[in-house]
Amino acid sequence: MPMQLHVGDVVRMRKEHPCGGTDWEIMRVGMDFRIKCLKCGRVVMLPRVKFEKGIKTVLQGGCADE
Repeated sequence: MPMQLHVGDVVRMRKEHPCGGTDWEIMRVGMDFRIKCLKCGRVVMLPRVKFEKGIKTVLQGGCADE
């Protein structure tokens, strides 16, 4: 079952970005995730499976419309 992640959530990834950052903001959810590095601002798109395997923790919840 897919994780309950929403736009605006901040997650910490297992591997760090080449800039040294590990915290990312979710900008788009679906089959692909668009995430933005909070250290350098780089935007990356990842498939859902790869993204969910790489998450270490969810640091901050965004606005969930539930």
